[in-house]
Amino acid sequence: MQANLVAATIVAIGLVIGAVAFALVGAVLQVEDGGALMRLNRATVEVRELRRTLEAQDVEIEAAKRQIEELRKALAEAREAANRAPAVVNSPTSLRGFDQIGEHSETKDMTEQMILADERFNKNISQPRNRIMREVLGNPRQTYGVNCQSVTNPGLRALLETRQVGPIRVTMIRPALDSLERIMKRLEEQEPDIHAAIGTAGALCARLIRGSSTGISNHSWGTAIDLKLKGRLDGFGDGSTQFGLLLIAELFNEEGWYWGATYSREDSMHFEVGVETLRKWAAEGLL
Repeated sequence: MQANLVAATIVAIGLVIGAVAFALVGAVLQVEDGGALMRLNRATVEVRELRRTLEAQDVEIEAAKRQIEELRKALAEAREAANRAPAVVNSPTSLRGFDQIGEHSETKDMTEQMILADERFNKNISQPRNRIMREVLGNPRQTYGVNCQSVTNPGLRALLETRQVGPIRVTMIRPALDSLERIMKRLEEQEPDIHAAIGTAGALCARLIRGSSTGISNHSWGTAIDLKLKGRLDGFGDGSTQFGLLLIAELFNEEGWYWGATYSREDSMHFEVGVETLRKWAAEGLL
């Protein structure tokens, strides 16, 4: 009897322990499932936020594409309008037609340095090379150096003359002096201040071109002149030019002189008779 009671007690205890163990395992499993669910919820929220961000970026990209396309259309229309615009023609009797230069009041001084719009100058005027100069006027002398030497060619010497032209006194061939007088007269009428400030850095000078061991300077034929304003020389090869020389250059171009500002090495103080004018003088028997 007592043995049966002990056995029943042991069985009851075992049943209680089993029930408790089952309850504990279930509780643990529920906790684990709850943590996983929480992590899943967080991941879902993050994915949604990323999708919203991507959608917003897609909208911004589309807007940027539309802006780029509008800019392309505007640029194309501007180019087409520029191509349709009529060319600006300046009056040959006035120095005030340069839209790049502006009115005189916009500058501080005639020696103020300006950026050169060289495409506006020397139109239909050819730079005279040594071959052309020898063909038209002969060789000034047999040998040359870096310093000025005298002209020995008798025919060329006969054409040379020293003359006072406005505020400067120079030696050149006579047709060049006549042309220079016309230029100075118009300059005095239109720009008296610049006319009064003009000086020369030389005209006739039989020598080599600066920096060359073979090229002969056109000064050697008495067909070129270097000018300065208020005693100041324009900087050589710096890509800019004195404001006053821009105004003077228009008059020289109209007389068929080539302006050295458009050389590969800018030389804005230098003016020389162009090929077309030299050949014209030769055809007229002036050379």
